[in-house]
Amino acid sequence: MTADGIRIGTAPDSWGVWLPDHPGQVPWERFLDEAAAAGYTWIELGPYGYLPTDPSRLRDELDERGLKLSAGTVFTGFHKGDEQWERAWDQAIAVAGLAAALGAEHLVVIPDMWRSDITGEAIESRTLDDAQWAKLAAGQNKLGKALLEEYGVKQQFHSHADSHVGTYREVERLLHETDPRYVNLCLDTGHFAYYGGDNLRLMNAYPERIGYLHLKQVDPDLLFDVLKNDVPFGEAVAQEIMVEPPNGVPPLAPIIERAAQIDPNIFGIVEHDMFGCSVDRPFPVAQRTREHIFSSTPLARND
Repeated sequence: MTADGIRIGTAPDSWGVWLPDHPGQVPWERFLDEAAAAGYTWIELGPYGYLPTDPSRLRDELDERGLKLSAGTVFTGFHKGDEQWERAWDQAIAVAGLAAALGAEHLVVIPDMWRSDITGEAIESRTLDDAQWAKLAAGQNKLGKALLEEYGVKQQFHSHADSHVGTYREVERLLHETDPRYVNLCLDTGHFAYYGGDNLRLMNAYPERIGYLHLKQVDPDLLFDVLKNDVPFGEAVAQEIMVEPPNGVPPLAPIIERAAQIDPNIFGIVEHDMFGCSVDRPFPVAQRTREHIFSSTPLARND
């Protein structure tokens, strides 16, 4: 390890956690225990309400295990209209407030999907018109400015499968239409590759807009079946579209090494979509994934 490397962590998603409360998910205490036992120091908050929401209690739970918080997550749908501001800010008050109280400096923002990740139902058009793009950009700028001013937290926008911002050209348009002071990227390597995006090409083209990483890999063979047959993302996850490194694409070491050149303070959070998995499956996967990352590049560190 070297101090020049980026900070590697993990997230509840790598334990199959998508919802604040679900009987089939790993209990939050077990997630924290296993994240620490797997060798990670940094974690994300996950869906708000999964981990304790009282800052003092959460701090005690993290300190007990030697863990620290890198970011929280909220969901936005600014393309739908001005009424979406209240929904976004209500989440920000809760999530950014808790994250900032624990010392986190980032908020990962995921756009609403045009297709439900639970039912697979199409609920919107797959693409945005110019007016919707303008609303999306204005909303993200407003949110990013407010987060920075109110909480000292930086917004990191996360492109996503089955959302309106997923392809290289869509992500590029987002960057062109938003203010870099308030909107940068949580580059999710798996979700970007899901629509054929070249992660290193994007990092080289817009290094100043890479603020955070989610590290994951996609199964390149299954991906073509998923896209050809228009399989909803939730169903694709059940089919294990996201795979344990190093069994998928993109290779993570070159991405970590480029990120370290851009900014060694960037986080690289392992986020393996495994919703619906057995509660006993995540821990050994998390251990092996961390071992793979740390053995494949010296530019990875815990803190």
